[in-house]
Amino acid sequence: MSVLIQGSQLRALLLGVRVDRATDTLPQTTTEALFNITGGRVAVTSLVGEVTTAIGAGTTPDAKLIYNPTATGTSFDLCTAVSIASDAVGQQYYIAGSVASPGALLVGGAVGQSNAVFDMPLVLSEGDIELNMDESVTGSVTWTLTYIPLDDGASVAATAV
Repeated sequence: MSVLIQGSQLRALLLGVRVDRATDTLPQTTTEALFNITGGRVAVTSLVGEVTTAIGAGTTPDAKLIYNPTATGTSFDLCTAVSIASDAVGQQYYIAGSVASPGALLVGGAVGQSNAVFDMPLVLSEGDIELNMDESVTGSVTWTLTYIPLDDGASVAATAV
């Protein structure tokens, strides 16, 4: 008898382990950790945020994702910043490019649309993936990350909301 691979099993084969971070208000003119990588290196295969409470207008509230290593080293941008002013519920965010040449934090073309799967996974060591907001603005976003552990014991966990 054959067994069909379905839903979450197929996603796990293609993208790896899924980690969801509960919806949370945006950090106010500061940086907040979204995910924590422990136990070694991981290959991040996708990362997408979805607006759950509409984003306020602000003047030009720019958002970007940052990698902050646990070991001695300097944090670096995973993408360049983009304004998320007045984004509607269901709008999705994702990043493009590579660590060597990061693209902008991208906003899906329409509510509920994004291209969040990376062409080339981001290989990151122990540390945090953080969201930086350069302005205080209302709104909430939930985040989903998928990864494949490269080292035995490596994992990613969502930070507490």
